[in-house]
Amino acid sequence: MSRKEHITAIPIVRALAMIGVISVHSTSQATVDMVDSSWYYLYNFFNIFFKYGTPTFILLSSFVLFYNYGGRDKLEPAVLGKFYRNRLLYVIIPYIVASIGYFLMQHMMYYRTRGFEDSMYSFFTKLLTGSAYTHLYFVFISIQFYILFPLMLKLFRSKTILAWSIPLGLLLQWGFVLWNKYDLQIVNKGSISLSYVSYYFLGAYVGLNFEKIRPWLTSLGQKGNPLRFRIGSLALWGAWLLFAMLHVQVWFWSRSTNEWTNSLVYEMLWNFHTLTSAIVLMQLAFFLERKLPDWLRKALMQLGDLSFGIYLLHPVFLALYRKYAWFGGGSLAYMLFIAGGYAVALGLSWLVVYAAFRFIPFAWIGFGAVPRSFKAKRAPHQKSGSITPGTNA
Repeated sequence: MSRKEHITAIPIVRALAMIGVISVHSTSQATVDMVDSSWYYLYNFFNIFFKYGTPTFILLSSFVLFYNYGGRDKLEPAVLGKFYRNRLLYVIIPYIVASIGYFLMQHMMYYRTRGFEDSMYSFFTKLLTGSAYTHLYFVFISIQFYILFPLMLKLFRSKTILAWSIPLGLLLQWGFVLWNKYDLQIVNKGSISLSYVSYYFLGAYVGLNFEKIRPWLTSLGQKGNPLRFRIGSLALWGAWLLFAMLHVQVWFWSRSTNEWTNSLVYEMLWNFHTLTSAIVLMQLAFFLERKLPDWLRKALMQLGDLSFGIYLLHPVFLALYRKYAWFGGGSLAYMLFIAGGYAVALGLSWLVVYAAFRFIPFAWIGFGAVPRSFKAKRAPHQKSGSITPGTNA
């Protein structure tokens, strides 16, 4: 099979997703502390509107895999062996390292008196459920997806399944959601990949049909687009904006009044908001790649290339920043405090991951595969086409 073309806009999608992730994490404290503030709608907006981050990474993981491997009738033993070797090196090992690091950080901050046996039991339980820290579920469900990928690749060779993959993904995901709500009642269902089947299936559909869909995805801001492209984009962006604002409004109402509705309402709005967001961001990334000044485009691409390491690391700086709060009261000071947390979490993690890949030979152990853009700077220890958030398509 010939090597697929490298899609240069994908790092920009990852950068936009990373911006969303840190927006959600940096405002989470404000949604609890500032319910009575006149600025609460703004805090809630940034916390809910930007929830597209991790779901976009999930969809991109599927998209890149199916785009790269979709032309194969099967994964030959050598290819399959290399596939899993790279997932072990560049996903599972960084996941274990991050889990150890975050477990130790929380142990030192909150559980110093806990005994050794209890600590070990707690650690391995968290490691095997993706819950050593709040953001690590994403890596844990990605590992589940990698295990299932060869079977999914075989499944999607069926033209019927591929044609119906989007509604089928929604059906499977919502079947699990309803089953869990009314029977299983698994508390950490977010650590189970079935909670995100619609994203994996939509990513598979786009990846396997990319050459057909690409003219539409790249049409934003172009002159002379066919009418069907304009109607399709208008429908997508209209649906996305509708679901996004409904999602924001419902959470604002619930948080500000402490009145809550059926959990399925929040789940549905989150699902359709973030599912449409991922395709919106893909269209937007192709547009930005063409229109941005060169320096800003390169900055976004670097952020996207480093996003897996930044994703793993940024909660450390956010936690330390919050531990030593400097604001002295007042809504404006608190707003600056929240903005400062965002800047610290993004800026320092970006700097550390960049420096690690630039100067440390085994940085992949903590931050995943060395990005394509660093290949010319030093000998990398990676494969191309890795599907972690910060690696290449």
